[in-house]
Amino acid sequence: MVAERRVESLKTKHVHLETELETEIERPAPDEIRVKALKSQKLRIKDELAALDAL
Repeated sequence: MVAERRVESLKTKHVHLETELETEIERPAPDEIRVKALKSQKLRIKDELAALDAL
């Protein structure tokens, strides 16, 4: 149960980060440092989801 809640939480965060990333990229002058940070956060979440899925 705890793992299921963690997975759902991570999925929600991943969607939120994707929305933030799209918003940043669509700006006239996107902040490349922020874009890189958001992509990095998304990748960490994806890796954690994969690790939890392997359990």
